[in-house]
Order: sequence, then C-alpha cells, then structure tokens
Amino acid sequence: MTKKVGLLVMAFGTPSSYEGIEDYYTRIRHGHKPSTEQLQELTNRFKMIGLSPLIELTIAQADELYKQVNEVQSEVEFELYLGFQHVAPFIGDKVREMHENGIHEVVAVAMAPHYSAFSVKGYHDAAYEVAKEYPDMHFTDIMEWWKEEKFSDFWANNIKEEFAKIPEEEHDKTVVILSAHSLPEKLMAIEDTYQHQVADSAAEIIRKANLKHAVQAWQSEGATADTWLGPDVQDVTRDLYQAHGYTHFVYCPFGFVTEHLEVFFDNDYECKIVCDELGVNYHRPGMPNANPTFVGSITDLIMKKLELN
Repeated sequence: MTKKVGLLVMAFGTPSSYEGIEDYYTRIRHGHKPSTEQLQELTNRFKMIGLSPLIELTIAQADELYKQVNEVQSEVEFELYLGFQHVAPFIGDKVREMHENGIHEVVAVAMAPHYSAFSVKGYHDAAYEVAKEYPDMHFTDIMEWWKEEKFSDFWANNIKEEFAKIPEEEHDKTVVILSAHSLPEKLMAIEDTYQHQVADSAAEIIRKANLKHAVQAWQSEGATADTWLGPDVQDVTRDLYQAHGYTHFVYCPFGFVTEHLEVFFDNDYECKIVCDELGVNYHRPGMPNANPTFVGSITDLIMKKLELN
C-alpha cells in the first residue's frame, strides 16, 4: 500500500465579498479592528479591481502542485490540503482535517518564495500551533524556494517576452524594476534574511534575462508608523526617469506569485499613474499563477527534501 503524505499548501487569503473585508483586515491587524477610514480605503481599493482573484488562483496553483508531485514519483501518494492565514478555510483547520483523515506525515509549503519571520514563519506557526496537539504528526517544512532554477527561469523568460513587445531600437531606453513586498526595517534587526534573499534572487533574474538596465525596489508597504524597506517602486520610477530619461518601465513584482490586490493596485494603478505623469510607457509581465514551470520550482524542492525520485 502506497504511503500517504499530506501536502499542506498555505497562503495569505483574501475576502470573497465586500462584507468580509472588515474581518479580513482585523485578522491582518492581529485582532485590532481598522478605523473607519482605514476600512474605507481598503474597501475602495478592492472595489477598483472588483475584489481579488487570489483565492481562485491559489487553488489553481495548489492543484498544479498536487498534480506534479504525484506525477513525478510513485513512492508516496500526496493528498492536497489548502489553508489560508486570514480567511477560511484556515491553516489550523486543515491540520486537524489531515489528522482526522489519518495523515501523519506532512509537507508544508507557503506560497511565498522568500522566507521572512513576518510572513512565511507565521504560516508555519499557524500549522504547528494545532499540530502540537498531535505528536504523531511529522512535518517537512518548505520555508523558501526562490533558489530553485525554475523560479528564476520563469521570471527571466517572462521579462524577455515583455521586451519582445518593445521596439528593439528602444531597448536601451527601457529599464526593469524588480520588486517584492516591503517589510518593517526593524525586522532586519532580528536576523531576518528576507532582504538579502530578495536582492540575491533579483540579481539572478537580471543575470538570466541579460538585462542591461535593471534595479530592485520595494512595494506595498503597510500603513503603520514603522519605517519600511525602501526605496519604493514609485520613487524609483521618478528617480530613474530624472537620471536617465528612460521611456519604457517594466515592472516585475517577482516577490508575489499571483495576480491580486497588491499587483493590480500598487503596480497597474499607482505605478501606471506615475508613468502617465512622466509621459513614459508602463509594462508588466504576467504573473506566474499556475504556470507549470513556476510551480515546478516547488515540486523540485519537495522531491529533494523527501529524497524522492
């Protein structure tokens, strides 16, 4: 009988209705309700994009990963469990469901390529908080997967495809801004390696795509009093235009894995506004979503971790 292994895919989550935004925002704020102004601002952002496809796209990613890990080996049978940090079904509930179904060995992966104590650790902590009730469960954690070749391959190829849409004679006036989610600077003081992971993975994408003009920046900082990692993509856009007069700006939010609010609003809306103000062209490669090559980067690491195939 083939051994069964739980494949616990963990993700951020997003509200499925406008009525669910307040509860979602409260969970993000660790139980503190947002002010009326904060709630209205977030609601307006969601209304601008028509809510977010994040749940559907995460389900598609999880399904693709489930398909791949079972196709590339035959030693174990993976069973898929998908849980979210801020909306139902929650990560902890999926851990209980696995145990109820007789799953004792689990591979847990967060749908975020770079590790941070601020984000990815929280996903795994949510799983372990419930798993400590079940001493017969064993977890193999996938904490980061940006080093896998298929991760940088995907982004390098997508950037090249975007460049193909720009007249070749204008390539020298084109710059790529690679970005990831900003985090509070104070986290870097507790030996969080996130900042270095982002920089190293951006450098690898730049190398593979053979980019002449490219920089790494940050986006989507939170509305708190903390100082967040910078520079921000909008500031970088203005600075690069003033310094070099680029006419094409290619935004590559490689720290994210799907089309969702931060990409639609922070890139396609806010960065586009800056480009329009400067009279330059806005470009953005498509997000990975359930792309088989991209998802394959996680599959490859799971196979290595479990010494399968």
